[in-house]
Amino acid sequence: MSKSYASPGAPLGGRDHAIDLALFGALGDLAMRKLFPALYHLDREGLMPESTRILGLARQEHDVATFRQMVSEALRKRLKSSEVDEAGFERFLERLDYRQLDFTTAEGYDAIRQWREGAERPMVVYLSVGARIYGDICHNLHASGSLDDDTRVVVEKPIGYDLKSSEQINDAIGAVFPESRVYRIDHYLGKETVQNLIALRFANPLFGTQWNQNHISHVEITVAEKVGIEGRWGYFDEAGQLRDMVQNHLLQLLCLIAMDPPSNLDADAIRDEKVKVLKALKPFTGEALGRDVVRGQYIAGTSDGQSVPGYLEEEDANTQSQTETFVAMKTEVANWRWAGVPFYLRTGKRMPEKLSQIVIHFRQQPHYIFDPDQRGIASNKLIIRLQPEEGIALQVLTKDSGLDKGMRLRPGPLHLDFNSAFPKSRIPDAYERLLLEVMKGQQYLFVRRDEVEHAWRWCDQLIEGWQERETPPRRYPAGSWGPVASIAMITQDGRSWYEDY
Repeated sequence: MSKSYASPGAPLGGRDHAIDLALFGALGDLAMRKLFPALYHLDREGLMPESTRILGLARQEHDVATFRQMVSEALRKRLKSSEVDEAGFERFLERLDYRQLDFTTAEGYDAIRQWREGAERPMVVYLSVGARIYGDICHNLHASGSLDDDTRVVVEKPIGYDLKSSEQINDAIGAVFPESRVYRIDHYLGKETVQNLIALRFANPLFGTQWNQNHISHVEITVAEKVGIEGRWGYFDEAGQLRDMVQNHLLQLLCLIAMDPPSNLDADAIRDEKVKVLKALKPFTGEALGRDVVRGQYIAGTSDGQSVPGYLEEEDANTQSQTETFVAMKTEVANWRWAGVPFYLRTGKRMPEKLSQIVIHFRQQPHYIFDPDQRGIASNKLIIRLQPEEGIALQVLTKDSGLDKGMRLRPGPLHLDFNSAFPKSRIPDAYERLLLEVMKGQQYLFVRRDEVEHAWRWCDQLIEGWQERETPPRRYPAGSWGPVASIAMITQDGRSWYEDY
């Protein structure tokens, strides 16, 4: 079936972007931990017009006062004392309304239409719920007459379990909302450093002319989680680390690194280039599946000096599970820009550190004239840190100081740490930026349907290969950097994971 992807209408100008926000799943963990704090900060920064309203929707029966109290407690728990302005706090809480609703049945949706009656603002529907009921909610909203031609819908990942289920979910959403009004969130795309990656690549000739296989030897992407599954056994054991992290976060980062320059900063211009990267990703076939991909599962170990259980010992665990909690792989983008450049991807749970970073390794000079025993360090690295502290560092080589050093080289960073460089500026959370762009009607930070489907298509062939081989995941102790095989995978190419954390 052919699909067309229309560009969104002209975004609203300036700060004139008042909306009515209908938040499904308003009592859930994501809403309380991320969405309400982000909305509060937008209000506090003067980025939320006075007429904007927020309707919380959940299955539990509460009155509006109780709901506001629950949100207030969640905010005070997560905000710094310096971020709580009592007058602004009360102003934000006054925006909140609440309705009890069974999302899967049509009964009760009239309450949303009645809440909207007479409103001249666009409505944003935020689905902070499981993807399995996206279709039910969209259908019931449409059937109740709650929607108009300006209504936008925001959906969280993961969108499906594989390509087939993803298509079914997107078809259900698409039956009600055109693609130009669908906002698929990957919160990594809202991070300040990811925005700076676009500026770094396309605003600086220094990098623009070097960003290809002639000058870059290899690329690393690491997304490490210190925690285990945190009580999400039912979800995670069906998904695994590949579906949970690689299919969305890591592939989105890879696309931003590898894509060609877009013709402009319009949403579809950027997303067109990302789709080209996904289409060019080499599939894993034959021996490459065993040689270039490592699956792992953590066993008991230590974290911060405390003993922690293995994956099969977690609460409600299936002790026979073969689900991976770690994935490392070497892949390539088969096009002119990246021919022969390996991309090493690594992600896992129960790692020593919480870390998300990209390391661009530049090629060495063709002729080396310094101490032979230092040849291994004679290259530049661009380190892009997404968490825990966002920043960018360029590792360069200079002469070591001292009369007795000769021409010994010393690596050192040219460092942009956002917290240090902008001490008076609070680094906004990714959800703040993403919610603001939804309010403005801007789609460039959101994932288009064909991106999701090409990512699933690439991951599905990898999962099918695992199933055919029936190879169990390799064990690694909690608190380590994964199976030894993941180190061997990169070592066989004469390289190592960058670990100057």
